[in-house]
Formats: sequence, structure tokens, C-alpha cells
Amino acid sequence: MDGLVWTKERRAPRRQAPSVERFVAHAVAVADAEGADAVTMRRVAKDLGSGTASLYRYVASRDELLDLMIDAVQGEDVPPGPSGDWRADLSASARRLRALLVRHPWLGAELTGRPALGPNALRQYDAVLAAAAQLTSDATLAALAVDTVTAYVLGAAGGEVAEAQASRRTGMTESEWRASVGPYIREVVESGDYPHFARRVVEADDLSPKAAFEIGLACVLDGLATRIPKTPTSANP
Repeated sequence: MDGLVWTKERRAPRRQAPSVERFVAHAVAVADAEGADAVTMRRVAKDLGSGTASLYRYVASRDELLDLMIDAVQGEDVPPGPSGDWRADLSASARRLRALLVRHPWLGAELTGRPALGPNALRQYDAVLAAAAQLTSDATLAALAVDTVTAYVLGAAGGEVAEAQASRRTGMTESEWRASVGPYIREVVESGDYPHFARRVVEADDLSPKAAFEIGLACVLDGLATRIPKTPTSANP
């Protein structure tokens, strides 16, 4: 437990020194604008006009800073209590998570690479488990339902974020990028070597990210409704 930032006593800031909350908020802003790789202890401290040693008073390492950043952004939305409709509540939770991942493009990779154990993250997880408990009183199946929905959201939002980052990296809009690869795609389609890909290009609609997300989410929830046996929900503690 000594290695977890959540178990450490927080030191009071020195006079006129930035608080740990200011350090974390600025680190989030840097990550939002430039990616998590741009966040270093030296960079964050320097941007706030403070010595790196001041930041080390509160945070022992960059990993601890990332843990605090992850928890800070997960505290942006307060999860509501269960409504009695598991499907509506899991859907709402999935939409909130998608919005959070799109708002903070660096977050998805960090969530898949480290456990989120801060108070805000645990509050969010507890709320979504409460939603799944309305589907089944089996704790294992409820956790599996949550993990399944979360995995879908991470994948769907990850693709959406990747497109936005590619646009920013290349400096091209989506229409400009399509125009640049258009001649190559036409060659591929006309070659006849990839008939199903060709049909996708020629016949399939290009849905908006939101519309595609909602269709996929409905499929996931339909699957949970089919595969998880309905059991009486446990009484509220």
C-alpha cells in the first residue's frame, strides 16, 4: 500500500507554491493539447513557475502524476444513482465514458495500461456496478457485464480519437485526407482482389461516430440481455 499515491499523506503547499490540484489540472491541460507523452514533472513545474522539487513534495513520480490526472478527469461527472432500468443506466454510463474519452484523448491508453483506483474512479465504477446489479444479482456476471460494456466503449472511442489525432497530426481535414487517398482506394476497388472491401467502399453508408456508437452499444446490450440469466436483484444495503 505504501506505493499507492492514494494512501499517502498530502503535504500542505509552501507559501505561494502551486497546490497539487493546480499541478494536476495543468498536467491534464498539457495532455489534452499535446498528448500524455508531453507531460513531465519538469514541464509541469516549469509552466507554473515552480521548481521541480516543489512538485516532488506532493508527487513522487510521473506515474503518480498520471494516476492523479486520471482520477481528476473521472471526477468531472457525478454518476447518478440507479434508476431501476439496467439498460438505460448502462447506456448512460457508456455515453458518459465515451464523452470523457473524446474530451481527453490521452485517457483511453492510460486506462487500459494501469488500474484506476482513485476515489473518483472507484465512485464511477461503483455506480456502473450498481447499474449492472439491476440486471443480475450475481456479482461475477455483473462485473463481466460492466467489463464488456467498458471494453466496447474503449474500442469505439479509441477509433474516434485516433481519427481526430490523425487529422491534427497531418493537418488535413477528413475530406482532404479522403481526397489524398482516393486514387489508391479506386485502384484497390477496381483490382477486384478485395471484393468485400470494395463493397464496403461502394455500398456502405458512412455513419457519424455517434450513430455508429449507438448501434454498437445496442448490440452489446442485446447480447448481455440474452446471455446473462435474469436473476432477482439484491436489496439495497
